[in-house]
Amino acid sequence: MPPSAPSAGRAPPGRGPPDGSTPRRTRRGPRPPCPSRPTSAQLSDPLPRLSDPVPESRVDRPVGPSYARPRSRSRSWTRPRRARPASAVRHRGGSVAAPVRRKPSPGEKGSPISTSTAPPGDPGPAAERRPAATERRRFLTYLLAAPTLTVAARAGLDAAAPATARAAEAAVPARQSTAPAPLLGLPGIPDIVDLGQALQLAGLPTSHLLVLEITAAGRAVLHLPRLEVGQGLTTTVAMMVAEELDARLADVEVPLSDSRPDLLFNQLTGASNSVRTLYDPVRAVAAAARARLVTAAARRWSLPAGTLRTADSAVLAPDGRRAGYGELAVAAADIAVPALPATPKPAEQRRVIGRPTGRIDARDIVTGRAKYAGDLAVPGAVPTVVARPTTINGTLATLDASAARAMPGVLAVVTVPTGVAVLAETFDQALRARDALRTSWHPGPVAALSDADIRQRLRAAHAPFLVPPLLTQYVDGEFDFAFVNHAPMEVLTAIADVRANRAELWFAAQTPIVAQQTIAAELGLPQDAVTVHVVRGGGSFGRRLFYDAALEAARISRAAGRPVKLMWTRNDDMRHGRMRPATHHRVRATYGLGQVLSYEHRAATVTTDFGHGLGEALTAAGFQLEVAGLSVAQAFFLLSQSNPYDVGVPTQVLAEVPLRIPTGSWRSVYSGTVRVADEIMIDELARRFGQDPVAFRRARLRDPAGRAVLDTVARAGRWGRAMPAGQAQGVGYHAENGGRTAYLVELDASEPTQPRVTKAVIAADLGTVINPTGLEAQLTGALIDGISVILQAGNHIDHGAVREGSYGDFHYARQKHSPPVVEIHLLPPSGPPGGAGELGVPAASAAVANAYARATGTGPRSFPINF
Repeated sequence: MPPSAPSAGRAPPGRGPPDGSTPRRTRRGPRPPCPSRPTSAQLSDPLPRLSDPVPESRVDRPVGPSYARPRSRSRSWTRPRRARPASAVRHRGGSVAAPVRRKPSPGEKGSPISTSTAPPGDPGPAAERRPAATERRRFLTYLLAAPTLTVAARAGLDAAAPATARAAEAAVPARQSTAPAPLLGLPGIPDIVDLGQALQLAGLPTSHLLVLEITAAGRAVLHLPRLEVGQGLTTTVAMMVAEELDARLADVEVPLSDSRPDLLFNQLTGASNSVRTLYDPVRAVAAAARARLVTAAARRWSLPAGTLRTADSAVLAPDGRRAGYGELAVAAADIAVPALPATPKPAEQRRVIGRPTGRIDARDIVTGRAKYAGDLAVPGAVPTVVARPTTINGTLATLDASAARAMPGVLAVVTVPTGVAVLAETFDQALRARDALRTSWHPGPVAALSDADIRQRLRAAHAPFLVPPLLTQYVDGEFDFAFVNHAPMEVLTAIADVRANRAELWFAAQTPIVAQQTIAAELGLPQDAVTVHVVRGGGSFGRRLFYDAALEAARISRAAGRPVKLMWTRNDDMRHGRMRPATHHRVRATYGLGQVLSYEHRAATVTTDFGHGLGEALTAAGFQLEVAGLSVAQAFFLLSQSNPYDVGVPTQVLAEVPLRIPTGSWRSVYSGTVRVADEIMIDELARRFGQDPVAFRRARLRDPAGRAVLDTVARAGRWGRAMPAGQAQGVGYHAENGGRTAYLVELDASEPTQPRVTKAVIAADLGTVINPTGLEAQLTGALIDGISVILQAGNHIDHGAVREGSYGDFHYARQKHSPPVVEIHLLPPSGPPGGAGELGVPAASAAVANAYARATGTGPRSFPINF
């Protein structure tokens, strides 16, 4: 359940430099004029002949007016623009029922005040309107300190949800869950309420605790309760703030918040949900601040507030007078009720949202000013590494550390449940001493298992199909997907300073609240005695949902009695970290009289660990429970998995095989295998029906917007064009998290053991796009993930140990595997933003698999293909 994004050995395309940012391969060729969105009649038209001229209104449609200018498609990797350093201001949140407060700094004056207003009017165009209940948003404004205006967006607890939320071992049996079978042609559960909408609802009660500060220096500082892992979230949020404030983007800072337990479910970075959950609160808080700044200027100049305008971080009067936001911050903080409605702009007035924008922190990243956990110099924290078992979850049997302790620079050797920690003056000394330890290990709980054994258990976990192929024709398919490592570019690093009555930690945390709670319980400290500082991460793909390294660092610091800077090596994370679980799928589709009558999908997976819950301890514990035979993990499956096609009566079943292998959400979680198997089966059904795969999909897609996406990619990619022998096109489609995308790839399998994707065309509809540049990076990264896990990247299990130990043997796509031509077509705004971080992986993976099948004339069933 990762967000979205991106040392050892390689910088794969799509995952980007060590911060996880993604340099963008731009489109090639001239950009056509930006047309309008197709009508419903156009969407229902049959797929035109490939010889027909391509209507401009259905290809390469813009994200919005600001994206309508021609853009070159032949530029090479581009250098983003410079970022400003983050503010040192720290924010301490209050409870749900009270305003957020902090103590005034020395010399500051003033006391907190609060007001409540109900902004009138429609906050946006028809595509983004909310019912009256959600228009009754209230804002709390209060003075934190004399030189500072601080505004919190208050979405009342009685307000309705956002619009997007309305519409182990052999002895342990596999757990199964069956999705309720919808009636013929009706949508599945995620088509009504998906996982992201459920998370939006869960976070709604604390969405008012998001705080924006206008400093005396004129800086707009929004403390972000999420993690930046290279997906460009800080840039996206800064753009929303700059838009509603009419501030210069360079004047906006987005530092990461420390762990804030008062936020409950609202400090989870995952499930492609950050922009979806932040879109309304961030715009609301910025609009509220702007209204108060304008009111302050109106009072200063004795002018009607309606005659003033804002631009470039200042309020402007008709007579030319100008007041910067910093000048107005003190006066604005005293305003109880602004003279203007605090409503976000309608779409037609936007100048920042929708405009392609480079990352605000790009210069800091490439010059080394951006700080990751490994860059931090915490006083007294000494380099630390850990010697680990020879098998997964093995335990220490014997230890002789005499030689290691005598080595230069070694400060201590301590044992912890996960291994033997070596502390030294430098990491080089620590690594040398670790290798000098004489250890023996008890085998782990899966030491008797290898790949073949695990596959056998997965196959045995399936329930039988419900529909026997008696009087109908049918297509059966079985698919295996290997374990896959997350392999973020930055290795896991955590700093811990544990004292008798407190603890302080620094690490990249997607779930800092539950990390704080778990570490406090482990140390026997009150929760508020543990401070978790959230540090940017260099990639994640779901890996940093867990805080393994931080918990281990806390244990080592306590045992050694000193601060430590723990680094997991690449080998540590490959062989003892978390992986996407291995899965096996059985699919049966019955058909007759030109129709698909039923579609059954049986998915068996090594249990995915959701021990992080929704970001705090309550749901983390809940993920280990069952209600009426349904685990919360299985509920996650039901809320996220849906077949987008009319395929008769669809049924989905999840069977979990609990093995003691560390697993975790990998980018797109279940969809990365379930939907890939579905898309391969759709291609095979099309062949049985004697139909073109794109036309077959288009005729059965329930979503008109999905058909528009499919049309766009088919035309732009010249679907069906003649290809040389050994080469073919493949297509894949996926809809999830409020968005939809289609990938068309061209693959050269003239040498089947060295297949290569030579071209990719991507179309996507994600509602309102904040930053097209960031979205293109996400879609490109998903393409590289799809190429990797379908063709070559995976983990083997040999007698309870992971075979792969580095990028040298974990064959993630290199630069040479990246297609030289990538085209991305973004459809115009169609509603609130969707989630992009995981959307592209299933469609890209399926397109590669289908292209390989057509190029080789085979039907691959085990992935990665070359394993």
